[in-house]
Parts: sequence; C-alpha cells; structure tokens
Amino acid sequence: MSSKRPIRKRTERGLTLMELIVTVAILAILASAAVPVARFKVKRDRERELQRDLWEMRDAIDHYKDAADRGAFQTKVDSQNYPPDLDTLVNGVDVQSKKVKFLRRIPVDPMTGKAEWGMRSMQDDPTSDSFGGQSVFDVYSKSQGTALNGTKYADW
Repeated sequence: MSSKRPIRKRTERGLTLMELIVTVAILAILASAAVPVARFKVKRDRERELQRDLWEMRDAIDHYKDAADRGAFQTKVDSQNYPPDLDTLVNGVDVQSKKVKFLRRIPVDPMTGKAEWGMRSMQDDPTSDSFGGQSVFDVYSKSQGTALNGTKYADW
C-alpha cells in the first residue's frame, strides 16, 4: 500500500505591490490632513499663552497702581501712579520696609520668542507703537502676525 500525499501548492503570504501602494497612498492622505490640524492647534495654544501673559502683566500693572493710589509708596508726579517700567513690577518696591513684588518675571512673548513687549503710557495714543517713557499704562505684543480670528496680535 503506497500512500501518496497529494501535492499541495505553497500558499504565498504577504502583500502584493498594489496593496502596498494603496496602503501608502491612504496613509499619505491621512497624514496630509493631520498637518494643518496640528499647525492650527499649535497656533491656538500660542495665542492662549499670549492672552494669559498679557492678562498677567496688565493685572500686575493694575495692582501696582492700586497700591500707589492707596499711598503704599511714592511714585513720580507725572506717572499717574503707574509703574515706570516692567522691571519695577518684577524687582518690586519698598512698602513699610518690605519688598512688594507684583510680577514674578517678565514673560516671553510666545509670538516673537523674546521677553520684549510694546508699552504705552497714559500720555500715548492708544494705537501708538512708540513709548513715551513716562510710565507703563499698557503692554502689547510686538508681533506683526495675525491671529486666527483675523485681528493683529499687537492690537490685543
């Protein structure tokens, strides 16, 4: 009795070239759709950081003015009780032999990558980009970029 096994064909395993091309094409389409979404998210995050930094500095300016208005310390006559510069908010002022600081550090502008901010005094025009130097009433970004909502960062 001779037992012969039937000859089986080897089944091929793996992907054909066409399947591989289709898979790579689908992945490329998905990746190209993800890039703009990622850029949008990064820009939105930087805009939120800019808003937070501007709020933090403006809040420190307001706290300085409130303390000066209450007579906690002396300011220059023409300053209208606003700080002379941002460094004063960080370095602080002497109040009854204690150093009172209003800001931990001057934040880095997320749009320019520098800790440089545009400043306006009470005497400056609200849309001016030059600082009169009397006192710091407001701060703004020096970036010339445009936000996602179409406004200029310098106008925030």
